[in-house]
Amino acid sequence: MTDKEIGELRRRIRKDKCAVPFIYGAFINEKKELVSTFRQNVAMLPQDDAEGIFKIMRKAFSGAAGKNLLDVSFPTEQVMNGEEHKMLMEMRKQTPESEPFIQSFFEKTAENLTMPSAYIILLAQDAYDIPDYGADGEKADSSTEVYNYFFACACPIKESKAALSFIASENAFKTLGANAIISAPEIGIVFPAFDDRSANIYNMLLYSKNLSDNHSEFVTDFLKGTVPMPAQEQKDTFNAVLEEALSDSCSFDVAVAVRDAVCDEITENKENNEEEAPVVSKKSIGRVLEKCGVDAEKIEAFEERFEESFGADAAVSPVNLVNTKQIDIETPDVSIKINSDRSDLIKTQMIDGSNYILIRADVSISVNGVNVCIDPKN
Repeated sequence: MTDKEIGELRRRIRKDKCAVPFIYGAFINEKKELVSTFRQNVAMLPQDDAEGIFKIMRKAFSGAAGKNLLDVSFPTEQVMNGEEHKMLMEMRKQTPESEPFIQSFFEKTAENLTMPSAYIILLAQDAYDIPDYGADGEKADSSTEVYNYFFACACPIKESKAALSFIASENAFKTLGANAIISAPEIGIVFPAFDDRSANIYNMLLYSKNLSDNHSEFVTDFLKGTVPMPAQEQKDTFNAVLEEALSDSCSFDVAVAVRDAVCDEITENKENNEEEAPVVSKKSIGRVLEKCGVDAEKIEAFEERFEESFGADAAVSPVNLVNTKQIDIETPDVSIKINSDRSDLIKTQMIDGSNYILIRADVSISVNGVNVCIDPKN
């Protein structure tokens, strides 16, 4: 799913815009036990409570495609014959017959999803009458498809401590007892995927708050889907592949050139208003290495290791590989942060047998907030 498609769904997650009849939920304790389940009629909920629930669930649509929001794919065999996929298909129906499948989903989630604390699952079914758009880009009154889907998220429960408060209506101080507070979602799913503004039962959208852990075991072991590598792991893996394959050819200039090329892919994609997310491949990085004068043998080694790590013909999201806002340079004792477009201020040089990082300083310099001058005698 693209950022635009995700945004279109996110804007629906409001009481007055979506067609959600009930909010289903389950409470899972720290021992991974399903303690209770519930079903709330949205129409009967007070406005503030309904908006509070939808606000929490809407957070499972936040982040960028390819980073916090990942496309999960299902093999054809799983779609055709898998019990897990059948369960997902039934759960999106707004009928009483879907409720046993929702109950089964809660039970199996409790068994398969590991969280550091107790958590609550929130689940809703929606029927989106997808509006058509004319050639001029204006929304039309007609529609050719109703997108039936469900979205669910798992939210940690945090216990607040008792605290002194002032109750204005009583003009008095009172100690309020401890309460269980629903936190922002750690993980969420949308099924089926909303690809090309249409239902795609071969894919599902996965939200993960933690870029280092996308709870892949929950999706692979329970739902039998294929999950991309977590964003942080993609970055660490890419860096390791580059270092190991290039060895002593992995210079400062090469590392900056690769980073700049990856950033250019992101920038060009935004400037062209392309809906599809930008990608980088072993070949695109290989061309950058070739321009930097890296030996063909090491470029080949990089491409081989890239394929081994990410898969044959893999295309990786560039937003997971670099920090587009700044360049980070680190030694065991020093950290340097440079604006994204000012890599020209830095160069490396060997002086008297030692490696140095040189920073051109043509403008003001401050140390701990104190403006200082450079002694021309030094």
